[in-house]
Amino acid sequence: MKRTGYILVFSMILAAAPAAMAQSADIGREPAGPSGQEVNLTLEQCRELALQNNTAVLNAGLDVAAARAQKQEAVAEYFPKVSVTAMAFYAFDPLLELELTDIIGDSPFATGLSNTLNQYAQQYGFSSMYSTLKKGVVAHVSVMQPVFAGGRIITGNKLAGLGVEAASLQQEILLRTTAEEVESGYWQIVSLEDRLQCLEGVGIMLDTLYRDVLSASDAGLALETDLLQVRLKMNQIRAGETQLRNGIRLAKMNFFNSIGLEYNPYSTFGRDSLPRLEDIRLTDELSDLLPPENYYRVAEDVAAGLEETKLLDLAVESKRLEKRMALGEALPQIGVGVTYGYNNVIDKGSMNGLVFGMVQIPLSDWGKTARKMQRLDAQMQKAENDRLYLQRQLVLQIHKLWLDLTASWEKLQVSEENADMAEALMTRMHDQYSAGMVAVADLLQAQTQFAQAESDLLDSRIEYRTALQAYLDRTE
Repeated sequence: MKRTGYILVFSMILAAAPAAMAQSADIGREPAGPSGQEVNLTLEQCRELALQNNTAVLNAGLDVAAARAQKQEAVAEYFPKVSVTAMAFYAFDPLLELELTDIIGDSPFATGLSNTLNQYAQQYGFSSMYSTLKKGVVAHVSVMQPVFAGGRIITGNKLAGLGVEAASLQQEILLRTTAEEVESGYWQIVSLEDRLQCLEGVGIMLDTLYRDVLSASDAGLALETDLLQVRLKMNQIRAGETQLRNGIRLAKMNFFNSIGLEYNPYSTFGRDSLPRLEDIRLTDELSDLLPPENYYRVAEDVAAGLEETKLLDLAVESKRLEKRMALGEALPQIGVGVTYGYNNVIDKGSMNGLVFGMVQIPLSDWGKTARKMQRLDAQMQKAENDRLYLQRQLVLQIHKLWLDLTASWEKLQVSEENADMAEALMTRMHDQYSAGMVAVADLLQAQTQFAQAESDLLDSRIEYRTALQAYLDRTE
């Protein structure tokens, strides 16, 4: 049943008191702020603002960018490593000094020959000792190309690719949960504002009832206790309105902060360039709600397509690749390279180059690698067990969402029936009170029951809409 709202009911009952209605409707409203801006926000616009400004969403995008950069780092391992080295030195004393005996050995013949050489050196002014490495310059360019690294380069690139995919899936999950949080906050504010509207409507009825009881009391047709009961109820309604307005302000501030919307929280001062909190309106209303049967999907099929399931698969695959990386550490490594440069250390400066190949075979790490492989085998099996368990939990979660959806629908049907009965009861009690057949207390109780029934109906509609969106976010 589509309800047109309790305000229409109030209008029909109180058609004879338009002035009182207008006066009561203006209670608590603040004048327009200095900015004079009015902002209307739909639920979809709030979602877009959250995706643009929410810190967690922005950080998730940065995580994806970082994962892609890491993948590019891994790709660079395929290419040759080029390095340039340059060195110059100057020693206080030569680093290498040689005498004749250092070359031909220490023997009587070498000693005699050395003494003869020293005599000629003193006579002709040259040194009998050879010294070098006093100063020098070395500069060269090297290129090293890995040919085989135990498969670690290929495996590392696959791991980096899994990292990009995992970051993207995490981002999708965060976008989904953020949209759910935005919707929950949006409807919470709508619910509070409708509650306030309901209380204002009750206040309108009580204002009219108060005047009627006051007139009857002046004419001696009503007791003073009846008048006191009405005034007591009016004060309760006013206190409830004050509490609700504060709750609405806090809920709005929290919600707008979460979606990154700037606002002026004060009506009398602040930044004129920003709209006042009271001028920002949430315009979406609950449309006709269809039964849950229109949205049902098989839980196992839904769970298989969830991002969480894909993340579990990636966790198992990453452990398998880590095991392959560990095996690669114990395999031979082969590389080729070339270097070319300038050398001016011992002799005169000259350009030279060389081509080389390298084979490295680790021999002492096999025991360590074997134990590491066993550890990674256990971790891989653990990841597989977690995947199977959590997949069943995801199916259970889909079942729970469906049960929540059907339960909220049944609750909605009961709330609609209760609201219809409370409306009929209040109308009848009002007619009987006008005819002098019931007391004021009975009419006040009927009005309270009607307001509570309308509030419960609104809560039930929002609860069903939230449960439906949570189910659709997983199944669509």
